[in-house]
Amino acid sequence: MAAPAQEELSALAAIFCGPREWEVLSRSETDGTVFRIHTQAEGLMDADVPLELVFHLPVNYPSCLPGISVNSEHLTRAQCMTVKEKLLEQAENLLSGPMVHELVLWIQQNLRHILKHLETGSSSAKCAFSGSTTVGDGLWITLLHLDHMRARTKYVRTVEKWASDLGLTGRLMFMGKIILILLQGDRNNIKEYLILQKTSKVDVDSSGKKCKEKMITVLFETKVQTEHKRFLAFEVKEYSALDELQKEFETAGLKKIFSEFVLGLIK
Repeated sequence: MAAPAQEELSALAAIFCGPREWEVLSRSETDGTVFRIHTQAEGLMDADVPLELVFHLPVNYPSCLPGISVNSEHLTRAQCMTVKEKLLEQAENLLSGPMVHELVLWIQQNLRHILKHLETGSSSAKCAFSGSTTVGDGLWITLLHLDHMRARTKYVRTVEKWASDLGLTGRLMFMGKIILILLQGDRNNIKEYLILQKTSKVDVDSSGKKCKEKMITVLFETKVQTEHKRFLAFEVKEYSALDELQKEFETAGLKKIFSEFVLGLIK
């Protein structure tokens, strides 16, 4: 990670030094740093709204936008999604420089305006939560590999909910011990999915205790090309043989991806 980003992380840790205000969730030389900030912003009727902001700083940040996730027990999922979109719009104006603290200050000062627009049903708010694939970097496709699922029923249900909430389509694919997740949608929403996948206690460990997903691999990601199939829904599918899984990839226009990234998983 670039020196300015490292300096920014140190500064943020000093700024958000209160109880539970700051928590580093993961650090990686390849995936960057994920951290959580707990803060409050002024909402409607001058009531303070607790916010949980999760930021993912990729290794080439601040030359690229951070991933952002917004959660609050006081806001609906739709409101959280709109807040996230507004933060990303603001981040685009701050590109190439440290921006996290400015984004936190901005949402503290502007949350009530965003909520007011949503409450009145303004066209700008509707546009912000339209789920349009023209937002951000356009329609992308990402292939993930999971090492295992111990609490399969709960895990699958959670993945389906995240995909639905974020407007993502694709496949959760099982073949023997191989578990793949193929996501298609807005790139920013895929980034938020990855944050959720890495920071939520979605599975259980060998002793049955809830745990975070630590063994997920991003095999491939790219902007959707003309030869790629547009998925209309997110489906869970199980395949009894390798040729069935291969056919799924070929039908989706991903034959090369299957050969380069999936075949190597077969043991």
